[in-house]
Amino acid sequence: MAFLLMFVTVLHLVTLAMLFIATMEKVNIENTDLWYKCTYENATETWLCASAKDSEWLQSVQAFMILSVVLSSISFMVFLGQLFTMSKGGLFYFTGLCQLFAGFAAFAAALIFTFQRSAILQDSRELEKGHFGYCYILVCVCVPLLLISGALYVHLRKRA
Repeated sequence: MAFLLMFVTVLHLVTLAMLFIATMEKVNIENTDLWYKCTYENATETWLCASAKDSEWLQSVQAFMILSVVLSSISFMVFLGQLFTMSKGGLFYFTGLCQLFAGFAAFAAALIFTFQRSAILQDSRELEKGHFGYCYILVCVCVPLLLISGALYVHLRKRA
């Protein structure tokens, strides 16, 4: 039981860190992320970074990612509180539901970001050579981990 408790806690912290990195990471190469679009200007040999163009889909992706981080953080704090205050045999329903909703929010953000690829890379030349960065991959890895940890929390009972 102690091993399962440690595993779920470490899994939660890892997914929380991955979500935070995927949400807050800024680019410093010729790339576009949730917050900035950076390009290299050959004439002046400098990087030009500007805020990403405000569009409804981008704002919804930002909101879903922030919601996912907040829900996962709340879930961890509630888990720690329940761990010390809940009676023996209690289930971690609220913690599990928060983790599941964090996973669904991150999944929705990833879907929206995926379907709007043509809006991100407006030039057809960019569309052919463009690719998703490591933050997108972090979210794609994090979604199943969030859903698994949410399901584990729902079935986890407090023993001692």
